[in-house]
Amino acid sequence: MPMDNLPTTWDDWIANFSDWQDRVGYDRSWLGDFDLSIQFDWDRAGDVIEFGDYQGRAKWERSLQIPQQSMRDALISMITVQGDTEFASVEQQRHLLASAPTAYDRYAAARIMAEEQRHGWQMAYLLMTYFGQQGRREAQKLLERNAQDGDRLLGAFNRPMPHWLDFFCYTMFVDRDGKFQLGMLSTSAFKPVAASMGPMLKEESFHLGTGSNGLRRVIKAGIIPLDMLQRYFNKWVSTAHDLFGVDASSSAHWAYVWGIKGRWDERAKLEAGIEVDKEILNEEARGHYHAEIAAEVEKLSGYLPEGSTPLYVPHENFNRGIGVTKRGRYLTSGEEFSGSDEEWDAYLASVLPSDQDEEDLKPLFELEWVAEKKMSERQISSKIGGASA
Repeated sequence: MPMDNLPTTWDDWIANFSDWQDRVGYDRSWLGDFDLSIQFDWDRAGDVIEFGDYQGRAKWERSLQIPQQSMRDALISMITVQGDTEFASVEQQRHLLASAPTAYDRYAAARIMAEEQRHGWQMAYLLMTYFGQQGRREAQKLLERNAQDGDRLLGAFNRPMPHWLDFFCYTMFVDRDGKFQLGMLSTSAFKPVAASMGPMLKEESFHLGTGSNGLRRVIKAGIIPLDMLQRYFNKWVSTAHDLFGVDASSSAHWAYVWGIKGRWDERAKLEAGIEVDKEILNEEARGHYHAEIAAEVEKLSGYLPEGSTPLYVPHENFNRGIGVTKRGRYLTSGEEFSGSDEEWDAYLASVLPSDQDEEDLKPLFELEWVAEKKMSERQISSKIGGASA
């Protein structure tokens, strides 16, 4: 889509969005009665800047109120990245509807893709409405990049998702990173961003529930070998760890100083008087995330057959693509590996999914590998994903 198709109005952008749906093969009938609308929770956003150098002043409601161009540029970048992940997820997942293991799973995936599109709409609306030509340009680029071509902004959102075991792990672990990112923006000094986060977080909770519920049903069905399941956990957890960014980030530091992106659970920390360390903001958020997924996986282990080896979450050092342990040789326990190259390759093959795992999964997917879950009457009547068919 050429940049001479740059939208000047919101209606222009919506027309380009419809072109994007057609180009990536998204059938609009899958939306059912879902409403792609712009939603704000202005009350939850608050009126006063809550942290940083501008703390105590009125939150900014227009971009020209933001004191510095560098701050506006940082906000545009954050909004753009968030929107880019939403559309990328649809591109990664839309083919999965054809292979859904149950009618409920088809509904759940279609609903997630509908909500991801709404979240992308929300971010594009912010860019189009508040940031002039620069924002319009970035809103258009959201529709030009494509995960299938590998040119989305974050590497995790270019990764292929060939099957439903990947999807369940993705919604469990990668979408949970999204929850943390949205939460950290929910106290932003730019009020339209902060007000966008409440409705998005509410919808995001269904995505996380789809992952945890799906994996619980995989365990209950007892078809997927647990050592294989653990390898897929290792793959997607390490991917999610990277999404929090480098350990000591100057961008995160300045975003906090400027008040545009806070800590996870910022309001509770402020109320408790917990001092901020601006040098380790990404690492702090990653630590909160790691603790949460460790607790979730512990719950999943409660559904394992008696005597089974518990499932676990690999250490933050393992299989990292960014940060201080980038491309380092670390075990899933976090300890540094000291063996030969051949031994390291053999270790990775034992803890990450292999080509053989992908082949072994194919006949398993022909079985009832996910325990059934009934749909509610409301879900059926929504017709999301063709749910009533």
